[in-house]
Amino acid sequence: MAQALRPVAIVGSARIPFARSNGAYAAAGNQDMLTAAFGALVDRFGLRGETLGEVAAGAVIKHSRDWNLTREAAQGAGLDPHTPAYDVQRACGTSLTTTIQIAERIARGEIEAGIAGGVDTVSDVPIAYGAKLRRIVLESARAPSLPSRLAPWLRLRPRDLKPSVPAVSEPRTGLSMGEHCELMAKEWRIARADQDALAYRSHVNAAAAWREGFYDDLVAPFAGLKSDNNVRADTSPEKLAGLKPVYDRSPSGTLTAGNSTPLTDGAACVLLASEEWAGARSLPVQARLTHSAVAAVDYAGLAGPREGLLMAPTYAVPAMLDRARLALQDFDIYEIHEAFAAQVLCTLAAWESEEYCRARLRRPALGAIDRARLNPRGGSVALGHPFAATGARIVGTLAKELAARGSGRGLISICTAGGMGVTAILER
Repeated sequence: MAQALRPVAIVGSARIPFARSNGAYAAAGNQDMLTAAFGALVDRFGLRGETLGEVAAGAVIKHSRDWNLTREAAQGAGLDPHTPAYDVQRACGTSLTTTIQIAERIARGEIEAGIAGGVDTVSDVPIAYGAKLRRIVLESARAPSLPSRLAPWLRLRPRDLKPSVPAVSEPRTGLSMGEHCELMAKEWRIARADQDALAYRSHVNAAAAWREGFYDDLVAPFAGLKSDNNVRADTSPEKLAGLKPVYDRSPSGTLTAGNSTPLTDGAACVLLASEEWAGARSLPVQARLTHSAVAAVDYAGLAGPREGLLMAPTYAVPAMLDRARLALQDFDIYEIHEAFAAQVLCTLAAWESEEYCRARLRRPALGAIDRARLNPRGGSVALGHPFAATGARIVGTLAKELAARGSGRGLISICTAGGMGVTAILER
């Protein structure tokens, strides 16, 4: 007999300000930032010394020394050492994935409460060296005597000292995410002006949210920074229109630094619990996570025609809607991760396309959404995008927004590297 699932409460969230790379957090590592975000959540909800059922988080770009990143950050944040923790990595969908995983354990009654989160820095990337230098180092380390330890180093040449940084391209295509998105924009005929308009709206909404104090209790100061430093309250359509394309520099290029997410450092986390656990501690229930889905696309053309790298949410969302018995229009808020403004517009166009939905999704078109309900507190273009932290940032923002409204339903859609999509529904 199937086990009845319990409601999963989103109690609240915390994050540190999102910072442009090689700036405010240049001297901070993933563990520093994740510990700070966890610590802010622990302090906010009186969890110091508490033993929670599980903590799950992760980073996309991390050093080998951070192999147990989440466990170390959880202990550093003041949770009882008996709280277990583990790492996850699903590119930009990492912390939405950890949120779903913690929620599933709570729903099944395996744990009462847990923390989900993510962190990323591109200011402290691991630097690797070539295979020859690695072989020399390892051979020297294995040698039994001083002469034999020195001998391998005689083969070293200056070219062997050239470092390499983590690749930003997809291994199966050799194209960067931005180059892939340019192909999507061309396929869907997404105009540059429409991309700039979405980016402008993202900055307007984010600036207004900060000005109105919406983020004050969600964001904890860190390393001298008190707010996200990528938000441009003074931007304008004219300024955005003046930027040059960066991924396709030909006259047909449309993606710019202004309508794409900036390289960003930051961390975010969410506290989830059973309603009984939250009630016993007089903690709020901001919203409930009710449904989720993941999907992937054949972006490399391994089994058929190539699909757009960032189009997997077009599959995940309708599958999730079918299980929830909802239509795309049954939402008060749409939180669609703005990896690029073009990606959001391609996704919306696909859901409106009868041809695409019939051919790819085997169903009628999902239809259009009310654009006024899209990312009302700003999106990733304005706020920034520390890869693994974005999901938790969105969950925390949406949960607070639903709590402030008193009721409602929100949809979360996140595209990821590797051609995957992670989606969820929050309700109150």
